Amino acid sequence: MREGIIYIISGPSGGGKTTLTKRVMADLDNLRFSVSCTTREPREGEVDGRDYRFVSVSKFNEMVKENKFAEYANVYGNLYGTPIDQFEIAKKCGVDLILDIDVQGAKQIRDKYSEAVFCFVAPSSIEELERRLTLRGSEGSSVIQKRLSVAQKEMEETEHYDYIIHNDDLEQAVSALKDIIESKRREYEEAP
Repeated sequence: MREGIIYIISGPSGGGKTTLTKRVMADLDNLRFSVSCTTREPREGEVDGRDYRFVSVSKFNEMVKENKFAEYANVYGNLYGTPIDQFEIAKKCGVDLILDIDVQGAKQIRDKYSEAVFCFVAPSSIEELERRLTLRGSEGSSVIQKRLSVAQKEMEETEHYDYIIHNDDLEQAVSALKDIIESKRREYEEAP
């Protein structure tokens, strides 16, 4: 039995990485979503333990002190972190793990898990990104402008990713990510 493969999915807020990840997870077997911890409030429709583990700032800081995160970052004033135990369980059980994390978190993962597969989900344009963030309706215009400014900087990080998936068309983006996952699985299975 092979070890589980870790897939890192990053991209700007509103770029479609969560939608893309959910679609691919529905289509492929042996792929588990890594549920991150966050100190932010749940958005409409989000479920604790499925979308995120919603924790207090004090609980999050306690987890940091106890080295329970593979990565963590402050993103737009909220703390996010990936529990390290998910990595160890997935690797041992041969289950592939998919993470939907920001560029800061991906840098930390790259330092600790260089064998992970890094995919950046890029929007077709900043204007399209602004449209998506506005349609989401969960943030005001000042927050959206801040997210767009950060997105510009995140787009400069694409050189550190193994793959760039352009999310101009959701079906094509889903197909591209599925192809990457299936190709990596074949490589691991064929390796001596």
